[in-house]
Amino acid sequence: MGSMSSQRPQPLKYLRSHIRKQIYVRLKDGSEYMGILLATDSTMNLVLDDTVMLADNGRTVKAKIGKALIRGSMVEYISFNPELAAEEALIK
Repeated sequence: MGSMSSQRPQPLKYLRSHIRKQIYVRLKDGSEYMGILLATDSTMNLVLDDTVMLADNGRTVKAKIGKALIRGSMVEYISFNPELAAEEALIK
């Protein structure tokens, strides 16, 4: 039987495997962003490019930001399937 440590999820490794891919980020204050992940660090700070701020639960683009730094301690969750999290905003 394998050890538990080999089966334990590694979120930082998974996050880093999505560099240069589009992600959806929801912050603890309820704001939502979508952009291309450029970099991350051990505290899950995120650097996004082509970033847009979303509204209406990801249904509409509120603002185009460009390059953004998101502090890891403010992140509520990250979706690696932005087409599911903000499908309507992607269509527009």
